[in-house]
Amino acid sequence: MEDFRRMYLRLCKEGGVEPQESVVAQLQEGRAAQGSRLDLSGQSLSVDTCSVLARAFQKETYFTEVSLSDCMLSEEAKVLLTGLFGNNTVKILDLKGNNLRSSGAEVLGKLLAHNKTLRLVMEWNALGVWDEAFSLFCEGLASNGVLTHLDLRNNQINHHGASELALALKRNTALEVLLRWNSIGLLGGRSLLEALQKNKSIVQLEMAGNNIPCDTLKALHNSDRQSTLRESRSRTQVLSMEIQTLKDMKGRQFLNLMETIDRQREEISHSNSIQIGQLQEALNERKSAVNSLTALQMTEAALALSEQKNHNMGEVLTRVKAEKEEQRERQSRERKKEQERLEIEKRRSKQALEDMDTLRQKEVEHMNCHLEESERALQERIFKLEGQRIQLEEELSKAKAACVTERVQAEEELGRVRAQVRLEEQEQVSALEEKLRSVRSSLQEVQLHCSQQKQTISELQAKTSQQSAETDGLRRRIEELQQELSGKDREKVAEVSRVKVELQEQIGHLQAERTAQAGLREKISALERELKLRGNHREALLDKESEMSSMQEKLRLREAEILRMREDEANRASYLQSAILTYVQGSPLGQYSSPKK
Repeated sequence: MEDFRRMYLRLCKEGGVEPQESVVAQLQEGRAAQGSRLDLSGQSLSVDTCSVLARAFQKETYFTEVSLSDCMLSEEAKVLLTGLFGNNTVKILDLKGNNLRSSGAEVLGKLLAHNKTLRLVMEWNALGVWDEAFSLFCEGLASNGVLTHLDLRNNQINHHGASELALALKRNTALEVLLRWNSIGLLGGRSLLEALQKNKSIVQLEMAGNNIPCDTLKALHNSDRQSTLRESRSRTQVLSMEIQTLKDMKGRQFLNLMETIDRQREEISHSNSIQIGQLQEALNERKSAVNSLTALQMTEAALALSEQKNHNMGEVLTRVKAEKEEQRERQSRERKKEQERLEIEKRRSKQALEDMDTLRQKEVEHMNCHLEESERALQERIFKLEGQRIQLEEELSKAKAACVTERVQAEEELGRVRAQVRLEEQEQVSALEEKLRSVRSSLQEVQLHCSQQKQTISELQAKTSQQSAETDGLRRRIEELQQELSGKDREKVAEVSRVKVELQEQIGHLQAERTAQAGLREKISALERELKLRGNHREALLDKESEMSSMQEKLRLREAEILRMREDEANRASYLQSAILTYVQGSPLGQYSSPKK
């Protein structure tokens, strides 16, 4: 990490570029780790920094994993990814959440065509927005025969992009694709289903959240289950071949043991025949010695002595013959006993081997049954977990869609309510203005009428001197007119108070509508909180995926245990063979044949 930091600073100095402080700080923090992973996730990389890093990737051969997730690389990715064209050291490149667009998709296609050792993580980008750029990416993917895992979740891939990806899958024979949460649709699903008829290497193709009809999605999952079934069948064939190999090896060991026993029996019989010949030669030598002694001592003086010696030699001869016969009988009895013992040992070893074979077959059958049951249980559990995960994802997508629709409906309802309230306010204001104008006009009329009455009163007062007789009548008329005027004034005051009451009622209605708007706002905030709670389902899905990885780890440990049991069985067979050889060599026949060697 320190060497890469120095290289980065040197290249910045050579290119006249100011080193980015956040990148230098990240490299300074990762210097203590001394690992093979470069983590620049979450850093906002400039174009100059990307060009310097591209030059460093062209020269650097230390890191095997580079994480550039959530760096928001859009057009900068074109500059950065060119440095990895000739780099065969980096094995994993994490570009998650970078909003890669047309230029990024084109450079990724070229990268996949040039680099044959890289594994990509591409979720949460926008590769499928531009059809032409995504087709170039699919061409590079088709020419890459090393990439085995590609995550294209949330890349806005439509049915055109799915068709291009299907063409790439027809040519690619080593890929596992994840396409959840895109917009593939019916046409894209059919294109992928057609590609799966020719591509037999895909183990898992996740299609949840792609707006694919149920029958097409079921056909895609059926093809996935067929690939899993093919894999399990291939594993079963490998296990049966290994079991047959073990049986053949045990048969060969048994035949070798029988050949060793027969060979030792032949050696024992050959050694016995050699010993009998040696005894016959010794007897012949003794006979020749007796004949020579009898020829040398054939004098008359030693006739009695020679006769006595003859008699003694005859006795010796008879004794030797008796000893020879006895030795022959003893050897024949020993040979019969040895043959019987060898037959018994042979039967015992054969029975032991048969027992071992039956025991091994039972153990193998038991292990096979146990493995099949465990595999079935694991497959059923995996299918159940997969179904639960798909169901949860579908529920999450439905909940998100429902929340979005409810939010849109609430916003539309709020807009309608606001427009209606504004319209009603305008109508009420216009009505109130119209009423005010009518009140003012009526007030002017009353004032005009009052002025006219005042003029009439003045005229009547002027005529009082002339019409004294009519004074009382005029006064009564004046009083009546004053009463009418006061009644009209009271009516105007009552009408004005009524208008005020109506205005207060309208103000109360407006305040009630304002409280209703506040209730709508609270409902919108409650919906947003519910949407945040729905986001916790993603963590549950991650827990399910971790549980699936633990299941796969348990399966790998079980396979390692089976391999260890096979090694123990091989060691046990070798120990048995060595014990039988040691037993045969330690027997009396083995000790009897050892001096010849």
